[in-house]
Amino acid sequence: MPGDRDPKPVWLWSSAVGATAADVDRCWQAFLRRFDIEHTFRLFKQTLGWTVPKIRTPQAADRWTWLIIAAHTQLRLARPLTADLRRPWEKPAPPGRLTPARVRRGFRNLHAKTALPASAPKPSKPGPGRPPGSKNRKPAPHYDVGKTVKRDLTMTARQQRTG
Repeated sequence: MPGDRDPKPVWLWSSAVGATAADVDRCWQAFLRRFDIEHTFRLFKQTLGWTVPKIRTPQAADRWTWLIIAAHTQLRLARPLTADLRRPWEKPAPPGRLTPARVRRGFRNLHAKTALPASAPKPSKPGPGRPPGSKNRKPAPHYDVGKTVKRDLTMTARQQRTG
């Protein structure tokens, strides 16, 4: 524990019968790792925007998830290259131990340190888009949410059937 403190007892329960000492060790170590996992999901959702887009298909959701994982991997790989740009209330982090959020803060300063494999993009203006007043010819598809009960449309029809 930090500060040479004694850890508090952890009470875990398992229904496994005949668990060995190795099984018990694995269980409490997994319990301690939950903190890292919960904060990784929090980073994915809040900072990297995992749940922000309104995705229409499961395939698009899979692609978006892989993009978020790739962004997280980039942040982990850029860790030794970035400086610690910390907020005034944050403690300094040891070199090479920056959190992904702190790496993201310093990510924009990496441009000067990295090689440029491609030339500068050509300037262009955005396309015209759909003309004002025209109909949307490709509306978003609607998917069945899985309801199986067919009900009458009106309350009076339901009351007449039951009454």
